[in-house]
Amino acid sequence: MLTDCATQASLRQHHLFDRLPEPLFQEVCCLANHRRLEAGSALFHQGDTADRFYLLLEGQMTLTRVLPEGQEKLVEVIAPGQSFAEALLFSGARHYPVTASAFKPSSLVSIDGAHYRRVLEEQPKACLELLGSLSVRLHQRLNEIDTLTLGNASRRVARYLCQEQEAGNGHIQLCVPKRLIASQLGIQPETFSRILHRLIDAGLIAMERRVIRVLDRPSLANYHE
Repeated sequence: MLTDCATQASLRQHHLFDRLPEPLFQEVCCLANHRRLEAGSALFHQGDTADRFYLLLEGQMTLTRVLPEGQEKLVEVIAPGQSFAEALLFSGARHYPVTASAFKPSSLVSIDGAHYRRVLEEQPKACLELLGSLSVRLHQRLNEIDTLTLGNASRRVARYLCQEQEAGNGHIQLCVPKRLIASQLGIQPETFSRILHRLIDAGLIAMERRVIRVLDRPSLANYHE
């Protein structure tokens, strides 16, 4: 049961809950709970029964998927304020298609999926809000598919950096291991590192530890080998 006022307030501000009448919101809180994870701990594994979804309050989570050939692929990095696994409420999927792990010490709210779905059936406006959210996530996934499939390895890295720059106010924080970013782009880790060095040598980016600064975005956006 979720009783902490600050946690309830964070949940209430999220678009999945801000349109719910107070009595129904309190029902959801009664079947929700607070979770804390240490860095490296798994919240759920690929193939586990999908019966709950989550809102990240603090920390950072990664969603990864093991491909049939055994390669681990980064699907998404979850930041505070983001929810995840809610799409499974409507897809009919019974199992999580990814593994969710804490990249940093993390605090989350865990919500009972079946109960939340029953609440939505009584609130058409909330359903529309959720559809809007899922639509945005779909467009994000389509953009990621473009990044993964268009052009050679150098082009994919350049497109990835441009996308991350837009989201990071000009600076790109490599907040997950390079091997996971490489897997997200469908290339080998050594190839990813080699391309970064080429971009540095070309004067298109600068890199200090795990922070990348884009120096020439127009040239980076058109970069290819």
